[in-house]
Amino acid sequence: MADIVNLNRGRKKKRAAQKEKSAAVNRAKFGRTKAEKSLENAKREKLNRLTDEHRLDED
Repeated sequence: MADIVNLNRGRKKKRAAQKEKSAAVNRAKFGRTKAEKSLENAKREKLNRLTDEHRLDED
């Protein structure tokens, strides 16, 4: 005969796993250090400045 299984435990584990997956995505998305953010901003500004310098003027 099969053992009795508490379904609430299974639901709780499933919910915890889903929350952990969501947390991992958020850590990757938002969990950057200030140095990483400033480096990315500097790279973006450099790229924008470079492309602006190569534009043709509408004379």
